[in-house]
Amino acid sequence: MFESLSERLDSAFKQLKGEGRISEINVASTVKEIRRALVDADVNYKIAKDFTDRVREKALGEKVITAISPGQLMVKIVKDELAELMGGTEAELDTKANPTVILIAGLQGSGKTTFSGKLANFLKTKKAKKPLLVAADIYRPAAIDQLKVLGEQIGVEVYSEPENKDAVKIAQNAVQHAKQQGNNIIIIDTAGRLAVDEVMMTEVANVKAAVKPNEILFVVDSMTGQDAVNTAKAFNDRLDFSGVVLTKLDGDTRGGAALTIKYTVEKPIKFVSMGEKLDTLDVFYPERMAQRILGMGDITTLVERAQAQFDEEQAKKLEKKIRQNQFDFEDFREQLQQIKKMGNLKDLMGMIPGVGKAIKDIDISDDAFKGIEAMIGSMTPYERNNPDIIDGSRRKRIAKGAGKNIQDVNQFMKQFDQMRQMMKMMNKFGAGGKGMKAFGR
Repeated sequence: MFESLSERLDSAFKQLKGEGRISEINVASTVKEIRRALVDADVNYKIAKDFTDRVREKALGEKVITAISPGQLMVKIVKDELAELMGGTEAELDTKANPTVILIAGLQGSGKTTFSGKLANFLKTKKAKKPLLVAADIYRPAAIDQLKVLGEQIGVEVYSEPENKDAVKIAQNAVQHAKQQGNNIIIIDTAGRLAVDEVMMTEVANVKAAVKPNEILFVVDSMTGQDAVNTAKAFNDRLDFSGVVLTKLDGDTRGGAALTIKYTVEKPIKFVSMGEKLDTLDVFYPERMAQRILGMGDITTLVERAQAQFDEEQAKKLEKKIRQNQFDFEDFREQLQQIKKMGNLKDLMGMIPGVGKAIKDIDISDDAFKGIEAMIGSMTPYERNNPDIIDGSRRKRIAKGAGKNIQDVNQFMKQFDQMRQMMKMMNKFGAGGKGMKAFGR
C-alpha cells in the first residue's frame, strides 16, 4: 500500500533539490505534483486541493533555516499535514465499562468477522481482558462457523444461537451470558450486505438501540478506495459510529480511503488490519503512517513489535551467552522464530528508515528463513550447541538432510561465523559488559 503515492511524492520533492530557498514558483510546481499524486491515489479532488493549499500556505510562511534544505522542509510540512488529515493523534478504544460492548458493522466482504477475532485476540493478549465473541450474523451461516474457528484458535468463547433469526435477541442474550460468565468485553459481529440497504441498516440500528454499545466500529475494506469513504458516510449517518477499522492494508490499494476517511466522516481510524493472521492488528497512529508514506520508516512500531515478542529473561540469557562467546545455532533458530512472529518480513523491513524504497521492487517471501531453518533442523542437537565441530563430512550430511547443496551450507556457516566474530568484537570493545550497554542497553 502507498508505494505509488510514496514514489510520486518523492518525485515532487526532488523538484526542490538544489534550490537555495523556497519561492512562489518552486512551491507552486511542487504542490501541483503533490495534488496530482493524491488524486491518483484516489483522494477526492476537493480534499486534495484543501490539503495542498494548506501545504503551500505553510511553506511560503516558513523561513528556511541554514541546516534544512527547502526539500527537507517541504517533506516535514507534508508529513505534518498528512498526519493531521488522518486524525493527528491515535484514538484509543474505550474499554472502561464492565462489560464493554463493542458493535462491529460494515459491508459483506470487508473483513468484519476476521477483524472481530483479531480484536478479541488483541484485547486478550495485550490488554488482559476476557472477551466474548458474539455471532449475530443471521444471514450467513458460514459467518458463525468462521467465528467459532477463530475463537478456537485464540481461546475465546463464541456465543451463537444458530436457530434464532432475531439478531437483536441474540445480542441481548449474549450480554446476559457475558455478565454471568464474567466476560468484560463483548464483541458483536453483525450481518453485512454487498451494498448499503435499508434492511441491514435498520437491523444494526436496532441492535445498537437494544444493547447500547460503548463502541461501534465500522470495518472498511481499504481496497475499495473512495467507495469505502462513501459507504462509511452512509453508515455514520445512521449509526453514528465511534471509529473506523481499515482492513486489507497489505493489498494493492492506492490509499485514498486511509487518507480521507477521517476528513469525510470526522471519526477516527482506530485500527488497521493486514493479512489473515490473528496477530496482524495494529492501533492506527497517523504520525507513523505519514512517516511511512514519505519513506521515513516507522522505528517506533518496529521496536514495539519486537518488545511484544522478545521475553526479557530470554534476552538476558542470550546477552550472557554472547558475552561468553557461546552463541550457537539453537540461539540463532530461536531468534528467527521470534522475528517471524513480528509479522510480514517485507513490512517489517519497510519500517527501517530508507529501506522501504530500496526493497519496493524486491519480492521478500515470509518463507525466506525456511532454507536456514531446514539446515539448522538437519543438525544434531550436539552440532547445534557446538558450531565449531561441524567439519566437511558433517556439512555434507546437513546439506543432504536439508535438501540443499554443500555450497548453501558453506555460505550459511560462513555468514554465521562472521556474525559471531562481530559479536565477539562488540564484547571485546566493552570489557566487563560496557560494550553491551553501548549497543542499546
